[in-house]
Amino acid sequence: MYRYTKQFQKALVEWFNREKRDLPWRHTTDPYKIWVSEVMLQQTRVDTVIPYYENFLEKFPTAQALADANEEFLLKQWEGLGYYSRVRNLQAGVREVVENYGGVVPKTREEISTLKGVGPYTAGAVLSIAYGVPEHAVDGNVMRVLSRVLMIDEDIALPKTKKTFERAVMELIDYDNPSAFNQGLMELGAMVCTPTSPSCLLCPVRDYCIAFHEGEPEKLPVKTKKVKTKKIPYDVFIVEDEQGRILMEQRPETGLLANMWQFPMVEVKKDVVTDSVMAEMYHFELAGKDHLMPLKHVFSHLVWQMDGYILRATDVEEPPERAAWLTLDEVEKLPLSVSMQKFLAQYRIERQKL
Repeated sequence: MYRYTKQFQKALVEWFNREKRDLPWRHTTDPYKIWVSEVMLQQTRVDTVIPYYENFLEKFPTAQALADANEEFLLKQWEGLGYYSRVRNLQAGVREVVENYGGVVPKTREEISTLKGVGPYTAGAVLSIAYGVPEHAVDGNVMRVLSRVLMIDEDIALPKTKKTFERAVMELIDYDNPSAFNQGLMELGAMVCTPTSPSCLLCPVRDYCIAFHEGEPEKLPVKTKKVKTKKIPYDVFIVEDEQGRILMEQRPETGLLANMWQFPMVEVKKDVVTDSVMAEMYHFELAGKDHLMPLKHVFSHLVWQMDGYILRATDVEEPPERAAWLTLDEVEKLPLSVSMQKFLAQYRIERQKL
C-alpha cells in the first residue's frame, strides 16, 4: 500500500475538496474556533453540534471571552450537549492559553498537549487544520477507514491500538496539505466508509483498499463489545411550596454533571420511602404527590432509570447548602441536564391543567 502513498493522498484530498460538507468550522482556520468544534464533536452528531457551535462563538468569540466566562452561564450555553466535563476542560485549557501563551493556541504537539483536556486527537486536529502542521488526528472514523485500507485487524477498543493507526497516518499523510488529508479521512469515515454497509463503489480510495479487494470490508475494524452498563433507579422530585417556588439542588463540584442544577434525586433501595427521605432531608411536610412519566439518562458506563414526582410541601424551612427554593423563571435560567429539562417540561404541562 505504502508504495501508492502519493496516489492515495491525491485521490483522498481531491475527493475531500470536491465533496466535503459545508460546515461552519470549515470556514475558519482560527485555532481557537477549530478547538471548540473538535471538543463539541466528541461523541456528538454533526447536525446537533452546528447550532451549539454558532451560538457558543456568538457568546464567546475569542479565547479571552471564554476564559473570562462565568461557569454557570457557560454551562447554560452547553445545556443539552451532554458530557459537561468537555466544556469545563475546554475553558480550563483556554485559560492556560490566555495566561501562558498570550491568547495564541500553541503550534507544536508538545506544547498544545499540555493544555487541559487536549488529547492526541484534538492536538492533531487543531495543529493540522488550523496551522497546516502534518500531525496525526486519529478518531473512530480514521481507525475504521485505515483498518480497511491497510487490513489492520488489531482490536480498536484497546488503547494501545491507537498507536498503530497514529503511525499509519504519519506514513500516509500529505505533508503539503495535512488539513485536507486528515479531514478527508474523517469525512470518508463519516459519509462513505461507514460502520455497516460501506459505500465502496463511491469511495475515492477503493483502488488502494486491501479489504475492498478481499471482498469483506464490513468485517473490519475489529472491536470488542463494551462491558454491560450499570442501571441505577432514582426517584426525582419536583417539590413546590405554597408560594409556587421549586426546590433545586446543585450537584457536587466534581463527578457526573458537576455543578449542574437538578431536581432533588433519591436512589431507590429496598425499604426506603424516598418521598419521606426527601421531606426529612429538606425540612418540609408532605401535602400531596403526583406521578410524572419515567425517563432515562444514559451515560457511557451507566444508566439512571428515573421516576418523576411532583410533591407539594408545607412548613418549608431554609434548605441546606447547594440547594434553593426558586421561582419557575429562575429555574429556567439554570444549566440543567436533558433529563431535568424533560421533567421540567412535564411539570409545566401538569401545572397548565390546574
